[in-house]
Amino acid sequence: MPESRLSDKLLKLPLFMGLSKADLDDIMGYTKFGFEKVENGCNIVEEGAVCDRVYILTNGYMTATTTSEDRSYYITEDLHSPYLFQPERLFGMQQRFTHRFDALTTCNLITLNKEETMRLLDQFLVFRLNFYNTLATQAQKMTKRNWRPAPKDLRAKITRFLTDHCLYPAGKKVFHIKMNTLALEVNDSRLDVSRVLNKMQEEGLLTLGRGKITINAMESLNG
Repeated sequence: MPESRLSDKLLKLPLFMGLSKADLDDIMGYTKFGFEKVENGCNIVEEGAVCDRVYILTNGYMTATTTSEDRSYYITEDLHSPYLFQPERLFGMQQRFTHRFDALTTCNLITLNKEETMRLLDQFLVFRLNFYNTLATQAQKMTKRNWRPAPKDLRAKITRFLTDHCLYPAGKKVFHIKMNTLALEVNDSRLDVSRVLNKMQEEGLLTLGRGKITINAMESLNG
C-alpha cells in the first residue's frame, strides 16, 4: 500500500487518531503492519483463537457471533469498519477471542502482532492514550451496568437482555434463542415472553422465527 494511502487510513483508525505527522512517519517507517483481504463468507477470526495480535477492520462489513457459555443460544450481529477486535484480549488472564468474526462483504484488515503493539505503546503517547481510553471506556460501561435501575416490566427486561448481549447497540442483530431459554433468562413464563415479543413484532421492532429473533435496527428497540 502506498505510504500516502496508509497514512490517511491510519489516521481514521481509533488507535492512531490524533498522531502528529512526525510520529506517523516514524510508525510507518519502522512498524511491521500486516495486511489481509478476506472474501465474503470467509472466517476472519475463530472463537477461542489465541489473541496474539491486534486486528482492525479498515473496509467492509462483517458479522460477529457470540455464544453463551452453556451453548444454549448465540447472537450474530453486523459490524462495519472501522472496528477494533477485542483489544482487551491481547493481555490479561484469558488471551483468546470470545467471538467469531466472519466477512459479510470483502473485508480489508490491518494487523499488528503483540510485540509491535507493545513497542508502539511504549514509544508513542497518543497511541498509548488511545489504547488505554478504549479499554477504560469498555470497563466503565461494564461497571455502570451493575448500577442501573431494575427493569420495570417484562418488556423492559427483554429489551435489556437483548441490548446487553450486543457488542454494539445499533444495527442488525439475530438472536438464535428458544422461547423457553429466553423465559429462563428474564425469569418469567414462556407464555408472557411470547406475548410481549409478538406485540413488539406487531410494532415492527423485530421479526420472530423458529428459535430466532431478528432485529434490523437495534437502536429502534431502545427508542
